[in-house]
Amino acid sequence: MTSAADRPEVRKRLRDVAPVVRSKNAGPTQLTIDIFFADAAGYTLAAHSASLTPSAVAALYGQSVAQMRRFLLPEIFAMKFSMPRQIVAGSPGDGDVYGAQQHAPLLDVELDPALDSQVDAHAGAKS
Repeated sequence: MTSAADRPEVRKRLRDVAPVVRSKNAGPTQLTIDIFFADAAGYTLAAHSASLTPSAVAALYGQSVAQMRRFLLPEIFAMKFSMPRQIVAGSPGDGDVYGAQQHAPLLDVELDPALDSQVDAHAGAKS
């Protein structure tokens, strides 16, 4: 029998702690991603994870960190990201006119509990 110390650490993914992850347009030039967590533990893990800092999410979406805003809403176990759309909604070449599929890259992001003290200076108004 193996002890917990002998087993490899299994990191939780965002989809494991957030039953609702959705994206939508916030006007024709902005995108917003809403993340709702099942409980305080999941929210805290995600809010303090280096993989969900504005700089990490900006890199994931090919955005400038200066354009990425993160809003932490601990009262309702939620987090929100806002960023410019890569292409204006409805323009030729827009494959997701409503912005409803843009949350997908975040679903498999691994949350790192070991980095829970990291602070990101570009966190946005509520971070």
